Amino acid sequence: MTRWILSIGLVCLYSTALHATEILEEHLMIPMRDGVRLSAYLYRPAGEGQWPVLLEQRYANGNTSSVRDQFTRLAQQGYVVVLANFRGSQESEGIWQGYRALGWGELQDGYDLVEWLAVQPWSTGKVGTFGSSQAGFAQNFLAVAAPPHLTAQYMIDTGLSLYHEGYRIGGTTRPERFKEMSKVCRVPEHNTPLLEEWFRHPTFDAYWAAEDCSQHFDKMNVPCFTIGSWYDFMCVGSIDSYIGRQHRGGPQSRGQQQLLCGPWLHGRVKNVNVTGELTYPENARFPLDDHMIRWFDHYLKGIDNGVERDPTVRYYVMGAVGEADAPGNEWRTAADWPLKETLSTPYYLQVDRQLTGTPSKASTGELVYKADPQQPASIPGRAFPGARDARDFESQPNVLTFTTEELTTPVEWTGKVTAEMFLSSDAPDTDLIVRICDVYPDGRSILIMDYVRRVRYREGYDKEVFLTPGEVVPVTFDVGWLSQCFNRGHRIRVTVASTGAPFFEPNPNTGAPLTIDAPASTQVATNRLQLHSGAASRILAPVIPARTQVVP
Repeated sequence: MTRWILSIGLVCLYSTALHATEILEEHLMIPMRDGVRLSAYLYRPAGEGQWPVLLEQRYANGNTSSVRDQFTRLAQQGYVVVLANFRGSQESEGIWQGYRALGWGELQDGYDLVEWLAVQPWSTGKVGTFGSSQAGFAQNFLAVAAPPHLTAQYMIDTGLSLYHEGYRIGGTTRPERFKEMSKVCRVPEHNTPLLEEWFRHPTFDAYWAAEDCSQHFDKMNVPCFTIGSWYDFMCVGSIDSYIGRQHRGGPQSRGQQQLLCGPWLHGRVKNVNVTGELTYPENARFPLDDHMIRWFDHYLKGIDNGVERDPTVRYYVMGAVGEADAPGNEWRTAADWPLKETLSTPYYLQVDRQLTGTPSKASTGELVYKADPQQPASIPGRAFPGARDARDFESQPNVLTFTTEELTTPVEWTGKVTAEMFLSSDAPDTDLIVRICDVYPDGRSILIMDYVRRVRYREGYDKEVFLTPGEVVPVTFDVGWLSQCFNRGHRIRVTVASTGAPFFEPNPNTGAPLTIDAPASTQVATNRLQLHSGAASRILAPVIPARTQVVP
């Protein structure tokens, strides 16, 4: 094994020949337009030649054995594969600023990376991008910047707006989560000024619009294969990316997108059938790497392998596991998304904790619960606990559950779930958390999805509107996308709460400006969920009537 140090202009690199696989590994420092150099790890076939380039951008460490193994396998398919770290992260130079330097502003690091890679002697000039989560966000930023040599993309569990799908989910703040971003910074102290800047912008303003790719679909102009995961709040970003590019993108984007959604948690690994506590049939596996190479073989190498003629949309209808002949647990195809046959169907929350298809006829009715930021209900960890039994959370004080009767026939929901809640409080602000679960005959309440809304943003994220004590207000928000067939003998459950820490970092409830560090004062909110004819809290479910019976 050989190793050497070279200096080529502004690019410094070391190289290691991986003889067993005939792949050359190099570490490069790639110059940006302002002279800052980004750290990149490159893997390419040994010997003379030109190959298309596959680029992944992220802030996480790429100098690991798992990344080396994965990228080596991809390079063996006849590609130069590159992992580049964001400005200011890992070994990359410059000031850490999250995604802000990747897009269409004064700095365009994604654009500069693509164009630099395209003109190297080992490059054919065609560049594709891939990756999940942070690398999915980066690809949407890059698509808006539109470097000329960007040819195709492959996104997994992606996002569009850093305010809505990253730093301010549902209007909440997550300072403890983002304090930890100092660990990815080349200079850890650089993380603090960025956090402070975020908190100077509590509403969606021009600052956040500069990190919202959904406002620029017309500039996105390449074919993209997008993967979403049902057990992932970022599925909204994956689906919205597909819809925006497919219908509002440039001429090389419109009509040339494909979408696939399956029964997985957040992350790049999709060739699995075990999710949380559930074991799906083997057909739930998706061979991501094999398919990704097929996608890029067509768009970057010109191979006529038929991938562009595959169904536009493929989605996995989740069903009960461990039950013979349970409906669902199968892949279906569609010409577009969302499905036209979906019927938005109300499910009403009742005072007796029932979930029914008809609203209460009573003129009064409410359930009272508290939101105590000092003693919140507990949702352990920072990862979404989807596909797991949620009874531990549901049994805690100040957590409300609403459940249907046992289903006599299967019920399929495929599409977007929306919550329409009516609430009053004695505090100027509070949070609303809504969860959807599939309750098995043995009592397990399997969490499928959840979402949160900070009530001060109930009229939009561009302004803060605080509560007047005792005033009943509507709070409407999307819970997310799913495709689930609830089997007969099961029940459907909606859970409502206002705390669930540390997964949801608590709202202090005071209405004071939100802070990075825990505030000195907090308020216990007494919240009243309205459940009567004049204020009928409900969810709207995407029922497929042709394959289901609506709950009465």
